[in-house]
Amino acid sequence: QVQLVESGGGLVQAGGSLRLSCAASGRTFSGYAAAWFRQAPGKEREFVAAVSWNNSTYYVDSVKGRFTISRDNAKNTVYLQMNSLKPEDTAVYYCAADSMLGLKTSDYDHWGQGTQVTVSS
Repeated sequence: QVQLVESGGGLVQAGGSLRLSCAASGRTFSGYAAAWFRQAPGKEREFVAAVSWNNSTYYVDSVKGRFTISRDNAKNTVYLQMNSLKPEDTAVYYCAADSMLGLKTSDYDHWGQGTQVTVSS
């Protein structure tokens, strides 16, 4: 079992930056794929970015060039660096992990509690 705890959310102006962290505990995290999803009010949870156990990365088109996912296995932590933030990035951001990388919510069994990101215009 893997437990995930997100941090780093907050309120930022458009054009600003935030870095989200996802700290994992429990089983060895280095062999897991990890991903970030987000859910805006009234919308379904959507894929944002994912990183495989060997550091291959994937992004939704709307964040390419602005967001960077990375992992530090020594710290059991996954990061999401978010630059050039837009009001439409406002959402609760969730960290997820599983043994296989996927781009859908159903691909992941382990989830954090979420962290709020609000981008003001």
